[in-house]
Amino acid sequence: MGIYTQLPIHLEEVDVIIAGGGTAACIIASRLSDADPNLSVLIVEGGANNFGDPTIIHPLLFLSHLAPTSKTTLFYQGTPETQLGGRQLVVPSGGVLGGGSSINLMMYSRAQRSDWDAWRTAGWSADDMIPYLKKLETYCEPGLQTTHGSNGPTLVSGGPYRANRSENEFIQAAEEIGYPEIKDLQDLDSNNGVQRAMRYIDPDGRRQDTAHKYLHPRLQDGKHPNLNVLVESQILRVLFQGKRASGIEYQPNPAFQVGTTKRSIKAKKMVVISAGALGTPLILERSGVGDPEILSRASVPVVAEVPGVGKEYQDHHLLAYSYQSSLEPNETADAFTGGRLDVPEMIATKAAILGWNAQDVTAKLRPSDADVDALGTEFKAAWDRDFKNNTNKPLVLMSLLSGFPGDPTGLPVGQYLSVSVFSVYPYSRGHIHITSTNPSDPNDFQTGFFLDRVDIRKHVWAYKKQREIVRRMSSYRGELAVGHPPFAAASDAACITLDEPLVDVQDIKYTAEDDAVIRKWLIENVGTTWHSLGTCKMAPLAEGGVVDPNLNVYGVEGLKIADLSIPPGNVAANTANTAFAIGEKAADIFIKELCTPKPA
Repeated sequence: MGIYTQLPIHLEEVDVIIAGGGTAACIIASRLSDADPNLSVLIVEGGANNFGDPTIIHPLLFLSHLAPTSKTTLFYQGTPETQLGGRQLVVPSGGVLGGGSSINLMMYSRAQRSDWDAWRTAGWSADDMIPYLKKLETYCEPGLQTTHGSNGPTLVSGGPYRANRSENEFIQAAEEIGYPEIKDLQDLDSNNGVQRAMRYIDPDGRRQDTAHKYLHPRLQDGKHPNLNVLVESQILRVLFQGKRASGIEYQPNPAFQVGTTKRSIKAKKMVVISAGALGTPLILERSGVGDPEILSRASVPVVAEVPGVGKEYQDHHLLAYSYQSSLEPNETADAFTGGRLDVPEMIATKAAILGWNAQDVTAKLRPSDADVDALGTEFKAAWDRDFKNNTNKPLVLMSLLSGFPGDPTGLPVGQYLSVSVFSVYPYSRGHIHITSTNPSDPNDFQTGFFLDRVDIRKHVWAYKKQREIVRRMSSYRGELAVGHPPFAAASDAACITLDEPLVDVQDIKYTAEDDAVIRKWLIENVGTTWHSLGTCKMAPLAEGGVVDPNLNVYGVEGLKIADLSIPPGNVAANTANTAFAIGEKAADIFIKELCTPKPA
């Protein structure tokens, strides 16, 4: 295979260097290598090769990537944030070949039609992107091919395992409070309902990451000698001759290799940065592309003044709420997270549950008019301006989680169910910037979560709504207090424990004091959804943009960006699918610019 931990001596120059080996990068490199056998392509990835890694292949094992000792994940440490009570959030990001697609939760969730159109960028509307959304996938559900693909490299299916009881109960309970089951909530147009989850898992239970589905087959088929991959190598900066990108400087990643000798390799035609919304702006700034004031503080000479680099950081604001249940051990992931399963034996026997990500239902929800009015005039003004007349936009996304979504140490052995809730289209913004040229030095990173008070109001509504759904499930046995706001014991909202399901369920009546408890809890517990984006947005330079519609970095030549740093607006979805589509679209742009057409 053309995959190395150290480049061969003869490989001193290639046509295209892709700095970063994540979700979009693997797609771009693979498509370029197909398009022109004479075009030499090199991916440089800081993490390890993911090929055959059982924690990546088997979906149930994805939680291992959240361990602080994980070598497949990068953990970006934030600085204290006043609006979060001084908390320092940590945001995980893919740190292995395949990037986020190798370690994420594998939820198949797609942006709404209005999300793409709101970018207002030539060539990137929903109609423009549908061919790429179809190209990337084989959707294993008959009769839904209008916007879905039928012969792409990644298989989208329900997987080989589901917890049917809680899935059915959640869907029935959601319908009771006004949210119907929708067959295809990911068709770009459906909204305000729930769906039985589809996933980036094939029917046999294997993860569908872009390294395994795009890159490795080409590295192994003997037909792509023009495709090379260097892993375990940190990208330090892009090199320039004048204003033209001419290569990269990198070093062995000390997490995997001894020594930090700086090395370089030349790019004859193009450098593409594809290191994610957190990694890409840091590489740009170390290369001298960014806000001159920030570069000056880090002692980096300015190559191009592009003030938008690293600004307008966005993520979906996440809370997860846990409940006691009457579910059986085979209906949740708690036995696995509690260390009560023999994983090697499961792998040896090909246990079907290994092909499960423990998320069986997804939802895109909007509040009613009465709900909006109850959230106050500030929220209502934002709703009327940005949501009311665009029914394509949900306010929050929810997923049913079969199990406790964290470290179960100290919890009684049992079977739990949880609901994850994240708000989309945040008004709050953060930033990420370098503080020096050393990639190991701390970054200036602020998530900005809840800087805008409307974002908190969204979650007040979401907390109440998800709780009403779960209270109507037959397997509900009360709240797990550690995962809920600490309401006063006399409050109607206080957590309870039950021996039987509730009957004749009436909505909880929350007081102003209860709402204050919820808001405080949200500020103390809001976290990341791993959905970082927007730090090198595609927009005019005068509007804070970093790249143009063809992904050219402003102020220089021969340098492109293609990853989740480029979206100029957010998406009502888990972001993997958007990263896949960006990869396919970017590959098409680059092929048209670089590749010799094949003879007819």
